[in-house]
Amino acid sequence: MQYHELVISEQGRLDKLLSVQLSQSRNQIEKLIREGLVEVEGKCVTKPSFKLSEGDKIRYSFRQASLQTSSLTSMTVDFDIDILYEDDDLLVVNKPSGLVVHPAPSVKEPTLVDWLVQKGISLSTISGEERYGIVHRIDKETTGALVIAKNNETHQVLSEQLQDKSMGRYYLALIDLPLKENGTVEAPIARNPKNRLKMAVVEGGREAKTEFVRVAESSRNTALIAAKLYTGRTHQIRVHLESLGRHILGDELYGFKSKKGKIPRVYLHAYMLYLIHPSTKKRLEIVAPLFADMDAYIEQNFDKGEIDEKIQKIYFQNCFASFGHSA
Repeated sequence: MQYHELVISEQGRLDKLLSVQLSQSRNQIEKLIREGLVEVEGKCVTKPSFKLSEGDKIRYSFRQASLQTSSLTSMTVDFDIDILYEDDDLLVVNKPSGLVVHPAPSVKEPTLVDWLVQKGISLSTISGEERYGIVHRIDKETTGALVIAKNNETHQVLSEQLQDKSMGRYYLALIDLPLKENGTVEAPIARNPKNRLKMAVVEGGREAKTEFVRVAESSRNTALIAAKLYTGRTHQIRVHLESLGRHILGDELYGFKSKKGKIPRVYLHAYMLYLIHPSTKKRLEIVAPLFADMDAYIEQNFDKGEIDEKIQKIYFQNCFASFGHSA
């Protein structure tokens, strides 16, 4: 079992301080402690509320995945997912619409995690059994690039990159009205008090920031835009667009109006993922091709040549440069 070490720079509870240091939830850290995988000054500590002093040395490890005994393998998986990149440390897939990322009590169908388990892919366990390998998530309706960690060391490094913004994604979305201009929306997000299925801009909610850039307009007055997230709130792009009086095509939950079934799903796609590879330390930029239905809508309603030119990597580097950030 491989152990990692860190030195605490302040006083406080073991679970709270370790949660901050590892960028993981308190629940996951509490589980780690109770399983006897954390030592303080050379002694195993199983009490999450254990008081730490400044300068205390922590050693911790993660239990290894045991896919053969996982309850997740009982779920029948009858689909496949395109793999965009794979090596010994990580996997990047192009997630289709309608696929939930990880199991939950309310989820009755196979998930991305179930697919990973059935494939027998070695996965990290830092986020617990039900979230094997999942560093970040995408909404069920959203498509596109998603990275999966194959080991705990990779998971930890990528989690840190999410925090310091050296890892991120650029999104493409088709919306019902063009944006008036490029811009940034900074507005707090929380559960919608009037509809528990939705999120909303709510005073006192969690900080959220999104950058939007116009890409092209169609003959139907719809538009293709690019978006960059600085925070990862649930439904963030959809909520911030709603605050601008704009809606993603197919997103009836947030107010898109169309004839029933005309646009069957939300046209939001995580188009480009970038990160620093945990082992090679080289920058990876991975593009997830659009799915056929979204691509067909663009071909039918936009100048496809213009779109193809604009969604090259160099475009993302240039179009977001005015915000002081490039891909």
